[in-house]
Amino acid sequence: MQSVQLKKVYEAERIVALALGASFLLVGIAGFLPGFVSPIGVDAPSLAFHDGYGNVLGLFPTNFLHNAIHIVVGLLGLAAATSVGGSLVYNQLFAIAYLGIALMGLIPGANTTFGVMPIFGNNVWFNALTGLIAGYYGFIKPAKAIDSASI
Repeated sequence: MQSVQLKKVYEAERIVALALGASFLLVGIAGFLPGFVSPIGVDAPSLAFHDGYGNVLGLFPTNFLHNAIHIVVGLLGLAAATSVGGSLVYNQLFAIAYLGIALMGLIPGANTTFGVMPIFGNNVWFNALTGLIAGYYGFIKPAKAIDSASI
């Protein structure tokens, strides 16, 4: 019975890594396609790296560097989803990184990654939400499964 529960946790790890990877890959690709990017508002902070600066899907501030990073994070998620260990590590590192990025998005000056990449606006809640999901599956759910398996 306990091994069935652990199997479900392992499968959930892989599904979360796959879903995060696919989501970030698609958002990253969409950011390079002009039809998916609307102009940035006139009140938006200026960036040193202005190429592709706009709102992907009309919601999320982005630029070409931000899109490239999303593609890399997405590809890493897809690769990590091929193994349980890779998925666990990906989910844990994703949670730490993206919760940190969400916090940075709340701090003036840091919310543009010091003038290089926009992480303000809707990016804050999106990064926080995906970081919390990854954190739950990377840290909390496996710990609960291990605790219940050792009983």
